Parts: sequence; C-alpha cells; structure tokens
Amino acid sequence: MKTRWSCLKSLTLLFLICQLAGSGWAQSYPVKPVRLILPSTPGSGYDIIGRIVAAGLAEVFGQQVIVDNRAGGAGETGAILAVRAPADGYTLFEAGSSQAARVILYRNPPYDLVRDFAPVTQLAIAPAVVVVHPSLPVKSIGDLVKLAKTRPGTIYYAGTTVGGASHVAAELFIEIAGVNMVHVPFRGGGDALTSILSGETSLFFSPFSAALPQIRQGRLRLLAVTSTQRLPLLPEYPTVAESGYPGFEFGNWYGILVPAKTPKATIAIIHGAAVSVLKNPAVGQRLSDIGFIIVGNQPEQFAAYIKSEIEKLGKILRDLRVPTE
Repeated sequence: MKTRWSCLKSLTLLFLICQLAGSGWAQSYPVKPVRLILPSTPGSGYDIIGRIVAAGLAEVFGQQVIVDNRAGGAGETGAILAVRAPADGYTLFEAGSSQAARVILYRNPPYDLVRDFAPVTQLAIAPAVVVVHPSLPVKSIGDLVKLAKTRPGTIYYAGTTVGGASHVAAELFIEIAGVNMVHVPFRGGGDALTSILSGETSLFFSPFSAALPQIRQGRLRLLAVTSTQRLPLLPEYPTVAESGYPGFEFGNWYGILVPAKTPKATIAIIHGAAVSVLKNPAVGQRLSDIGFIIVGNQPEQFAAYIKSEIEKLGKILRDLRVPTE
C-alpha cells in the first residue's frame, strides 16, 4: 500500500513539474537557439563583428546563435524582421549608423528605432577608411579632390542605399570638398566592397575592418581615415582632417537591440553575456586588430547614445539635403 502511495505521489510530482515547465515557470533563458539578425550582406562591418560576437555568445549561452544576414534598404529589411519577431529574447538585432539615418530619411518610417526596440549594449565603434581601386590615379585626398574637380561626375563611389553609413560619409565629404561624384548604391557593405574590388566603382568609404585585408593585399589603396586620430594599426596614413579638411569625422557604430517588449530580466542576461564576450581577451584582441573600438556599455547608456546619433545624423542629412522617402 505504501509503495503504491509513494508511486502515486511521485507521478503527481512529475506531472506538476511537467506542467510548470510547459508554462515557462521552470525554464531559464536560453533553452533553444538564438537568432542574431544582421542588416547587411556577408563581408560587411556588421557581418564581421556580428559573427565574432555570435560565436562568443554561443559559448556563453551553451546554445547555438544563428547569424541571419538580411540585407536591403540600408538595414531596413533586417530591422522590420526583428521588430515583428516575438519579444522573448530569441531574436537579437544588430543595429548601427544606417538604422539611425533611416529614421530621418523616412517621412513615415516603418519602425521607430527608439520606440520599437530595447537597447542591450553598444558593441563597438569603427572608423571608416577612404579606399580607391588601384586603377584610379590618386594617392592622397588632395589627389582625389583635384581629379574629381577636373573630371566632375566621372568618379563613381560605392555605397549602401540612401542613408547608409558609407553614403552619408561620402556625401559629407563631397559637400565639404566641393566636388561632384556619383553614388552607386548596393544592398549592403559586402556588395559595395565587391564592386570596388572588381573595378565596377572607384571609391568607397568602407568600414575599416572590412577593407583591411584588401588593403594589406594591395587590392585597395588607402587614402585616409575618417577618425579624429590616425589608426594605431596603420599610423602612416593621415586622417581626412589632416588632409586639408579640418573637422571632418565619421565612423560606424554597432550594437545589439531586441524587440521593445522583451522582459528586462532576459535583456539583463543578454547584456551580461555580450559584455563578457567583449571583455574576453582573445575576442578583444581580435576586434582591436581589425580596427574596432570596443564599448560594451549599459542599456540606458546605449539608449542615450542612439538618441544623440539620430539628432547628429538628422542635422547632417538635412544640411546635405538628402531626399526623404
């Protein structure tokens, strides 16, 4: 009798555990693979840092982190997909300068970067570099400007779609240098980089990390960097500001967002995991070696940064009279 009673109690307890597990009470995050949406093509700055961070998160989580490249619309395609995903922490979105610009460029934007997303952490900042195809007969920013003024409208520069970081950087340079160059838009940074490597285009304001291997192999010629100071990895190359245009500065930033209604406890877990990845010496060294400046801030700090970037890019785009859609 006691044995039957003990079995009955055990079965009842097992049933309750299963019910609680099914309701989510006994679960912890994450218990299944996590998806990281990258709003760009393979080979872009988004892709490079995204894959490094995804590999680190997979180790911390003990779960697969699936990288999902969704290029298009200067990051709009990936952003909309992320906004529509369940707010359960299993869809992460890597945002950057392009998404902040798109907020300004749309009269009726399909998403609100501040309202529709919750910030997790800013991963890094990456200066851009001005690179040209070796066939273009220029070796400095001065040479480029002279050629562009001699042959207006004949130099084609690669960029992402209107409002993408590389497009904004190039247009800002065109404005201050007083030259006429033609924008050739691509779906993402990887495609833009491919176009200049093939000679389809001649100029690209590229994320440093994406262009560095090609620069070292001599497949691209570096003219200048867009940061305020020279890069430690390539100290012999001047900044655009040093090259005759004081005050010129532009860089890309990257960070992790999640759908707005994601539970704060889940965001805290993701934040802790992401920051631990960035603090890993091997990861930190790898990112530094390809030009990323690591951040890893708190969600509220990242939220304030996003708002400030939207204001800054809004002023640039309005001053440049970039058309809205």
